[in-house]
Amino acid sequence: MVELVRGDIVAQDVDAIVNAANEGLWAGGGVCGAIHDAAGPELEKECMAIVAKSGKVATGSARITKGHRLKARHVIHAVGPRYSGKPEDALRLASAYRESMRLAKQNGLGSIAFPSISTGIFGYPLDEAARIAIDTVTEEMRATGIMLVRFVLFDSRTYDAYRAALG
Repeated sequence: MVELVRGDIVAQDVDAIVNAANEGLWAGGGVCGAIHDAAGPELEKECMAIVAKSGKVATGSARITKGHRLKARHVIHAVGPRYSGKPEDALRLASAYRESMRLAKQNGLGSIAFPSISTGIFGYPLDEAARIAIDTVTEEMRATGIMLVRFVLFDSRTYDAYRAALG
C-alpha cells in the first residue's frame, strides 16, 4: 500500500523513516535537521562513524542507522541529487529511492516513510520528482515485498504533486 499524508516525518510510527541526507550525513536544515533534532545526538554520532569508516555517501546511495529517540526503529539516509537539469539527475533520484527500499528489505522492514527527496534546498522540480518517487517506489514494492510506503509531505503543494503522480 502507498499512502500520502501531510505531516511531520519524525512523528511517523513505521519501521524506518527516510532522511533526505547530504553526502556527509551531517545534520543540515529542513527534513534532515528535523530528523537529527528529534533523534538526538546519538544519531549524529552513528552517522559520523559511518562516514569515518567508509567515506562520504555517494549521490543516489543510502545508509541505515538506528532511530534512537524516534518512533521509527531505523533511519535510512538517502542522498538525492542537487538538481542540475542533466539526465543523470533523474537516475540518481530514482536510485536514492531504490536503494532505500532495498536497505529496508535487507533489514527485514515492512514499513517505510519517505519525504520528498531533493525538492527542498537541492532544487529538484516538484512535479518531476514526485513522478520519479512514485514510479520507483511502486516498482520496488513488487521486488522487495515492503508492505507499506508512506510519503509524508510537508505542505499542500507537495501533497498535490504526489497525489497527481500517484494518479
